[in-house]
Amino acid sequence: MSVVEIVRFAVRGLIANRLRSLLTMLGIIIGIAAVILLTALGNGASQYIQGQIAGLGANSITVLPRQPPDTVGTDGRPLTQGDVRALADPQGAPDVASVSPVVSVQDTTVEAGRARTDATIIGSTPSYFPGANVQLGTGRTYTEADVTAGRKVVLLGRTVADELFGIGSDPVGRDVLVRGVPFDVIGTLAPAGQGQGLSNPDENVLAPLTAVQGSLTGFGDLTQIVVQARSTEAQAAAESEINSILDRRHGIDDPDNRDYQVLSARQLADVLDDTLGAFTLLLAAIAAISLVVGGIGITNIMLVSVTERTREIGIRKALGAPPSAILGQFLVESIILSVVGGVLGVAVGYAGTLVPLGDFRPVVLPSAVVAAVGVSAAIGIFFGAYPARRAARLRPIEALRRE
Repeated sequence: MSVVEIVRFAVRGLIANRLRSLLTMLGIIIGIAAVILLTALGNGASQYIQGQIAGLGANSITVLPRQPPDTVGTDGRPLTQGDVRALADPQGAPDVASVSPVVSVQDTTVEAGRARTDATIIGSTPSYFPGANVQLGTGRTYTEADVTAGRKVVLLGRTVADELFGIGSDPVGRDVLVRGVPFDVIGTLAPAGQGQGLSNPDENVLAPLTAVQGSLTGFGDLTQIVVQARSTEAQAAAESEINSILDRRHGIDDPDNRDYQVLSARQLADVLDDTLGAFTLLLAAIAAISLVVGGIGITNIMLVSVTERTREIGIRKALGAPPSAILGQFLVESIILSVVGGVLGVAVGYAGTLVPLGDFRPVVLPSAVVAAVGVSAAIGIFFGAYPARRAARLRPIEALRRE
């Protein structure tokens, strides 16, 4: 018996029991759709978060002070302008493009007339803008001349500007009071959004470093240092140079006992990529359980089909059909059920990804589609093998005796 005839017998057997075939495929459809949809959700979330991390600045590196873990009751060495000058030395750190000293004061009252709000005041140098990937909205940024002169000028985050002067307003040229100290507004920052960090950049107010030190913090230690690597490829080398310079300046012998920490978007992206990868794999594993249930359903239905068609099998064997033909017919039936169910499951899963889910969209990978169809075919072979073998092993005499 040819392959074409085997397939024809299999298709005719499935069509004869349309409803049962459809219900059998339903388990595979649900399982494949669940795998496609859940992995697409995981991939979409991963791409969305990676995009938000990239918004922090692909080449941006932040150095923060911290107390060494084994020096309880004592303070580590703070970050200073001396550290900034050392990191800015091209001989010691050739992969560093710029270094920006930063002082900040959180929950600071900013007033304009009768309106007031709380904001984070950040004082730094002009290199902070490209280093921290801060975008200008309106007006201008402060310059080195502003820093040298200690001019009291500020740029307002979008939320601060809206709360003080009205939504969508342009406050350039107006005055604000920062803890009672008058500052001139020279610009606003482009909206950044909550997703770009633990705090909301739209609630920040930027000013020259010397103006903030002279009016709010004093000329002491730095809150942090923002370093910009020369390129994304040079970021790892820049981090190594930063560690080497600060270890030497701070007298650090044990890397696990540093009194500072170096954070970068690259590090955060690597951690989140591993976490989201494991999360996506977990979602796929959960969805795969329904595939196993669907495969068991195929086995059950095929066993029932063999029992119901025992007499038909006996007649075909008596007429000379070899066991391989009987085995092939039932195996092909099982494969058709699983493959067609897999294709329909892919369609249902893809349709589910078209539903908008807030700020990110699920992303279906072509490899996931190919894998889903391949898995469904494997399920048909695996779970259909036992019923097919059972049908092929029936003895013609015993099969003909069945009513």
